[in-house]
Amino acid sequence: MTDAQGLQPPAIVLVRPQLGENIGKAARAMLNFGLTEMRLVAPRDGWPNPSAGPAAAGADCVLAEAQLFDTVAEAVADCAHVYATTVRKRGITKPVVTPKEAAGTIATAPGKSALLFGPERSGLDIQDVGFSRAIITVPINPEFGSLNLAQAVIICAYEWSKTRSLTQPTREEILPPAPQEELDGLIGHLESMLEPKGYFQPEIREQVTRTTLRNVLTKPGWNHLEVRTLRGVLTTLARKRRD
Repeated sequence: MTDAQGLQPPAIVLVRPQLGENIGKAARAMLNFGLTEMRLVAPRDGWPNPSAGPAAAGADCVLAEAQLFDTVAEAVADCAHVYATTVRKRGITKPVVTPKEAAGTIATAPGKSALLFGPERSGLDIQDVGFSRAIITVPINPEFGSLNLAQAVIICAYEWSKTRSLTQPTREEILPPAPQEELDGLIGHLESMLEPKGYFQPEIREQVTRTTLRNVLTKPGWNHLEVRTLRGVLTTLARKRRD
């Protein structure tokens, strides 16, 4: 099934996952970056697992639609491209790619793709990796290579999301900079307050001082609400104190 942009998202296949909490966290990682198809191969504690829901933190749709399989072979039977996420293993001669490289290929290759993730303690075994056409390995600290399941999923999901047009969520709309007319009003307002105080003296330095002041006030790119606020501050400072 393709998404709204015509791309076919990969299936996330968790092979013999041990803890329901980790399944839930993986679902959360997936949904953050637009992946919804989870496939579970022989989870240790069975499925459904009551511990998965709370850990998913709202990604319940992923868990509700998760498919259960007895073997890796059954889980990837419909997939033309299978990637095993693991460190390089002896005795296995397969292409090794980064999550970014794999995401780019998946986004353009015809057919269904799957990403295999192994059990929390041991990872994928040699037989599991044997189903893959390539190995995904994350460049990490060689002295501490200890990604948990959800972390591994989120790295791959994030790289997949970069092949799509996901928008950056914002809490509020960012207003455009104020028009020059409003900015000139602010500059003129401040200059009118500074002139009686002798700020632009000596006269020989006046133009340089005015230009520098304009540059300082122009650089931030204030929007019209910010300019209005600053004008209000200047007006308040100019008032005589009331007893």
